[in-house]
Formats: sequence, C-alpha cells, structure tokens
Amino acid sequence: MSTGSEASAYALLADGTTIEIRPARPEDFDAVRDMHAKMSSDNLYLRFFGFSTLAAEQEARRICREPAPGHAALLAVLGGEVVGCGSYEVAGDGSRSAEVAMAVADDMHNRGVGTLLLEHLISLARGQRLHAFTAETLAGNALMLQVFADAGLRAQRALADGVYDLTFPLPAGEADAALGTYRDAVAERERSANVASLRRVLTPASVAVIGASRRPGSVGRAILLNITAGNFPGPVYAVNPSVAELDGVISVPSAAALPGEVDLAVVAVPADAVPGIAERCGQRGVKALVVITAGLGGAARMELLGICRRHGMRLVGPASFGVVNTSMSLDATLAARHPMPGSAGLALQSGGVGVVLLEHLSRLGVGISSFVSLGDKDDVSGNDMLLWCESDTATKLAVLYLESFGNPRKFARTARRVGRAKPVLTVNAGRSAAGRRLAAARNAAAEAPLLTRQALLEQAGVIAAANLGELLDAAALLASQPVPLGPRVAVVSNTRGGGMLAADAFADAGLRVAGLAGHTQRALRDLLPAGAAVAGPVATTAEIAPGIFRQCLELAGADPGVDAVLALTVTTATGDLVPEVCAARPRVPIAATVMDQVEAVRLLRSPDEDDPAVPAYAYPESAARALGHAARYGTWQATPPGRVPDLEGLRPDRARELIAGLLADAPAGGWLPPDPAVELLGCYGVPLADCITVTTEDTVIAAAARFGGPVALKADVPGLVRRRDASAVLLDLQGADEVRRGFRSLQETFGDRLAGVIVQPMITGGVKVMISVLQEQALGPLVLFGLGGAAAYALADRAARLAPLTDSDADDLIHSIRAIPLLPGRPGAPAADIAALRDMLLRISRLADDLPEVAELHLSPVVARPDGAQAVDGRIRIQAAEPADAYLRRLQ
Repeated sequence: MSTGSEASAYALLADGTTIEIRPARPEDFDAVRDMHAKMSSDNLYLRFFGFSTLAAEQEARRICREPAPGHAALLAVLGGEVVGCGSYEVAGDGSRSAEVAMAVADDMHNRGVGTLLLEHLISLARGQRLHAFTAETLAGNALMLQVFADAGLRAQRALADGVYDLTFPLPAGEADAALGTYRDAVAERERSANVASLRRVLTPASVAVIGASRRPGSVGRAILLNITAGNFPGPVYAVNPSVAELDGVISVPSAAALPGEVDLAVVAVPADAVPGIAERCGQRGVKALVVITAGLGGAARMELLGICRRHGMRLVGPASFGVVNTSMSLDATLAARHPMPGSAGLALQSGGVGVVLLEHLSRLGVGISSFVSLGDKDDVSGNDMLLWCESDTATKLAVLYLESFGNPRKFARTARRVGRAKPVLTVNAGRSAAGRRLAAARNAAAEAPLLTRQALLEQAGVIAAANLGELLDAAALLASQPVPLGPRVAVVSNTRGGGMLAADAFADAGLRVAGLAGHTQRALRDLLPAGAAVAGPVATTAEIAPGIFRQCLELAGADPGVDAVLALTVTTATGDLVPEVCAARPRVPIAATVMDQVEAVRLLRSPDEDDPAVPAYAYPESAARALGHAARYGTWQATPPGRVPDLEGLRPDRARELIAGLLADAPAGGWLPPDPAVELLGCYGVPLADCITVTTEDTVIAAAARFGGPVALKADVPGLVRRRDASAVLLDLQGADEVRRGFRSLQETFGDRLAGVIVQPMITGGVKVMISVLQEQALGPLVLFGLGGAAAYALADRAARLAPLTDSDADDLIHSIRAIPLLPGRPGAPAADIAALRDMLLRISRLADDLPEVAELHLSPVVARPDGAQAVDGRIRIQAAEPADAYLRRLQ
C-alpha cells in the first residue's frame, strides 16, 4: 500500500502551471509542517475542525512517516516548495475502504492542486483494489466540497452536526459505467490544463530568439526574420552578446537580461549550450521553449527536460523546426514562405515533412491554423497537440506525423474523442524495417509493431494514409466537402474508359459504384444520347454539353442509393466541363477527377465564395483512395462507440490469486501447465473443449472410452510451445488399440520430458479461428483474431484491437478478417455462432486487461459452430508485471 516505490510525476494545474506530485518521505517533515503552520486560522479550522498549536506537527508526522501497509501520502511541490498534500489511511474493518484527507496552501487555492492530488490517490487506491474513499468535511468547507464534487465520482453524503460524511465508491473495472464517467471528467480537466499551458507556445504575448546573429542564412536569424516579417503583434527580442540591435529588433546579451517576462523563447544555439540557456530562461521567468538545436545526447535531453520541469516551462523539441499560429501572425519557423491561414492543425516530428505539408496545404487553399514541429518530443507531444486541435475553433482537421507514441492508450482515447468532432489524419510511417530503424534512431522507446500500430489507429478512428500524397488527397477532400455517410459513389464521366478505371479503383479502396434507381436512370436517358450508359457508372459520351453534364451530376447526387459523387472529365472540343462541376449542387459530397490537369490535386472554386470547393484529382485512383478514407471515417463517426459490457460468471479475484501463487513458486514466470491454464480461463468463463490429463496406458484408454468416439492425444511437455510443430499432437484416434499406440508413440518421442498426455474428443465441423493476446510494452494488451487451423500461418489473416474491447470493437474484429465470408455460412456449411465468438473475444479481453501478468495467451484453434464456440487448446505465458494507469494526469 505504500507509495514509497512510486516515482515522481509532473502534471499541469488548471492554469497550465507545471507541478510535481511525489510520495511523501520522512525527510519532508519540516516542509510539510511549515506548510500547515503557515495556513490561515480559517484554513486550519476547516482542515482540522478546530485550532491546535500541535496540529501542524502532528499532521506532518502522520504524512511523512515511513512507508507502511495501509498508508499512502503524496505531496504537491511547486518551485521546490510543498504547496499541498494528500493521503489516505485504509480502514481496519476489512471493508477495503480508506479515509482520504487533503490540505492546500492558502495561496494555491482554486488552481486544481487538491483535485490533482485526489486523482493520483484514486489511481493508487484502485491499483491496491480498494473499493471506496471516505472523508469528513465541515459543511462550511466549500472549497473541499467542490474538489470532491468535481472529481467525477458519485458521492454518498450524510450531514450530522455540521459535518458531512462522504463516501466515494471507486470504479471497479472497465465494465463499471462509473469508470467511464470518471475518466471523462479527468480528460476534460487534462484538456483544459494542457490548452492553458500551450497558450504560451502558440499564443505568446512576447517572443525571444536566442542564438540570432547577423550571419546570412543562420538558423536563428532566419527564424527572427520570419517572426518580424510575419507581423507578430507582440514584443520581439533577440539574444546575442555581440550586438544591441538585429534587423530592427532589440538585442540583449543573455537570457538573464531579457526585459520583463517573455512567454516564448526560441533556442538556436550549439547543443552543449542548450541546458545552460534553458536554466537562465527558467530563472528569468520564460514560460515556454522551442529548441531548434538538434544532436543533444540522451543525458543532455534529460537535463534539459528536468530544467523545464523545475521551472514550469513547456518544451517543444529538441530538433524542432518551429511553431506557427496563423490566427495571431506567429511564424517562428525555418519555412521559406509564410503559410496561408486556414483550417489544418499540424503536429509533426519531422521538420522536412512539415515543410512539405505547409507548402502543399497553403497551395491547395486548405491553409494552416497551427503548426508545431515536435522534433524529439521530449515534452510537448502528439497527445498535447490533439488536445489543442480539439479546443481550437479555427482547426477543422488535425494532421499528424508521428514516429512513436509516448502514451498510446491516452492517444487512442483522445483521438477517438477528437475524431467524433473533426477528422484526425496521419501517415502510417515506418511500415518497413528500414523505416522503423530510422524512427528508432530518434526515439529510444519501444515502438509498436506494424499490426499493433494499425490496431491503435483504426480503433481510434484516425485516417491513416499510406504515404504523403495520399494524406494530402484525403485532406483536400475533408477540408472542402462534407463527410460521406457510406461507400456508395455515383460515377459520372464523359469518358467510358475513365469510368472503368474509377470502378476498378473503387474496388481497391473499399468503395462501391452506386447502382442508380430506376427513376434516376429514366431521367438520365431523357438527357443523354442513345449511346450513353446510365445504370452506373454513368458514361455521358464525349459530346455532352456542359449544362447537361451538370444536370447529370445533380440527378446522380439526388439518388437515394448514393453517398457521394465522382465527376470524371476530359476536356474535349465540345467544351470544358470543370466549371459545371463547380456549379453543380448535389445533395451529397462531390469530388472530381480532371484527367488532363497537371496538378496531382487542387481545389476547384466557384465564383460564389460561399460555395464549397471541389477537390479535383489527376487520377481516378487518387480520388478513390481519398473517398475511401472519407467514407470509412464517416461510417466510424456514425457508429456508436460501444461499451465494455458487464459479463456474467467472472472471478477476477480468484484469477489474481492463482497468478500470484504461480509467480510465488516461479518468479521468472513461463508457460503454464495445462491444469492452471484451464482454471485461469475458467475464471473468465472461456468455453474449452473437454479434456482429461493422464499418465498411464490404462488411464488413457479409460479416458478415450469415456468420450465415446475418436479422440486427440496431446503431449504435455513443459516448455513446449507449439505442440503441432513438434509432433506432439495425434488426431482422430479410434478404438483402444490406436489410443494405446498413440500413447506409446508420445512416450517414445519425449521420454522423461513427458509430464502427461491430454485426451480430448475430436470436434468436427465449424470454422477454425484463433484468438490471441500479446502484452505490448508500449500499448498494453492487444487482442488478435484471425483464421485458425492449418491455413492460419500461411494466409496470415488476422486483425487486432487494443484491450479492453467494447462490444463494437469485438464485432469489428470479427468482420475485419478476409475469411469473414466463411462465418455466416455457405451451401453445405451452416453459419457459425457469431454471438458466441463475440462473447469469447470480450471475455479474453477482460482477462488480458485485468491481468497484466498474462504476457501471452493463445486459443488455437477455436471452433465456431452453429451451437457455439469452443477453444480446443489454450496456452498461457505469465510474467511479473506492475499495473500502470495509462489515464493518470501526468506529463510524459
């Protein structure tokens, strides 16, 4: 129960100030006593229900005592001074509840100190399986009552003699609706605090460039010129010890000489000078740093981050390309041209990719709302920028280029929430081994494998393009047109060959050429010559008059079976059709392919500025990919997010007890023997085929006779992972003689290694699938689902999602594999029980989420039949693990 082993964490207060939350230690006694001694008499009365000269010393002794079971105490430290403390003491009545208490220095009220301490105490308590917090608070203690009310937990109140007795049930697990409510409240506080802290980065009142010089082409001077030429409205300073003025900007000799407080300092100095510069900035009261300098070693980066944390400065970089906020004319970058104001919020690790996107999105007319080059992202991260984009009304779509995820679970939760309101786009970079090596050279943290990364992005609703061009194509569509509500696209083309190319591209992009209704086809025939095709794709013929082409687009867009329209044109002697595409008013989103245009993608604009632009692509394949991304996003956005259901028959306490006992006997962990593996799966109600473990010929024959039909024999050999690969599985044995020979064969093959033989009845019919769990270092448990049996490894048909699965996630997993047509049945093969498969996936997901010690789990095969689903074999590997709260408010 002690927090003695807990590490310090930095987090943000409500106003964006960085504060340290750390365990209380005996050596903190004086600081904690002094904080209480300085509290006003009113504050002391509300905290201790009276006045006592000994209260401060007694409370300091209680909080700072040596770690012990049943006691947790945390301090809030700002600028080296203790400004708050929180603790809980576990009740001795066996109720698994604890009394919680907090105190905050007088001058720190209303800044969120108490709420932050309470969140960290709740995280500790849930990790120790406590069920509730209790507290006593005077009715007049409005501040503390507000802290409890804002926590996001339902409180039970009882008022007696002016004192509230409060009880807060703590969320029990992922299926507990109270956990979602609590996390939503925490997430909203995190969003607000993060945005407040980033205002000093993206809306600074003043900026200094440290390292600016007179040398033409130097990094510092280029950034200084961009800031001044961009008409930044606030004071701008240069820091250069050799000059008093630089390009019309006041220059001071050092950061310590900066006049007044400076919100943002852009640092472009040699790598070995960066930590010293940061320290002087912190001492001078600078609020945020953008470090352009690259090449800092690991120790220097840690030193730099530590300086920024101590002084409460947000850090962008190192190796940043700079920051932009077009709404306030801030361009503190190395870009050759100022970006055009617009609607795309960009957060990228690569400065080079950032330059490309700034240029192309400006050229397209999409424009930039904000841009942050994260560089090594030692502090400000993709998660932070998602929160900024969520809150920024100028940002209509968020564009990310991330090589790694600092807190993937929090990223998934944040992206899922942001994506419900506005599109989040990224490039799925690092798909090749060489690309992953290059990413690892920047970030030493473990990066997720490709399948895991894809699962993270798909589950979060992030639009993941395969390359930069595809990203720009999708951004052009989403920035200019509404989101399609489905995959049915009407194609209207003045070239039959172009329509054929579009139809083929649609099949690759997961779209369908919309078949038009009878009344739409009749209306089109009345407009078009006899040689035209009207069923879909619509081929108007090359002689089409411009006005008629526009009518065709509007007729197709009005069809009830159409979710979007693609206008495909080639300029002919009869006229240019592009103006008609701009003038068309279909009721659904529209895109164009102008096959003779030079640009890969551009936005077509009508003379009426209020009309939406139409994205035009040079190739039908590009248009199809963009529409495919948009349609999948629209489907995801319209699909309810689902919930983690409350499953019957779970025994998580027994499962934890079982694993604790196994790890006590074998601290290194390993693959479980059959019996404990079966018991562990049984704790979560996972249906397993009947089996009997035997050690002699007589018992193997008796077991086979008990099943009354053909059986399978499996060797139980400690350490053997893949029985089938090692000839440890014998199938379809019939009668006592075959069973006896099989048993002897396994004895001869494995000798003294054979611990026993598992006897199972043969299961016939159904579809064989596999369900697995892998604990990913960066993301937690990953649930995999795919085709099972002999074809599983050859076809590699599998999909993955992060645990805990919602009911929607489980359905999505089942329908994501290529073999899905096998499950609903076909002639001669009845349909599999999809509901039983969904239930098994949800149970395995809960097991994985509850038990981080389960490093690997494999159910293969799982036989899905009309009457249910059963796992034939289950293998589990365990290892010691410390549960981590991925949603706790703390800076990475």
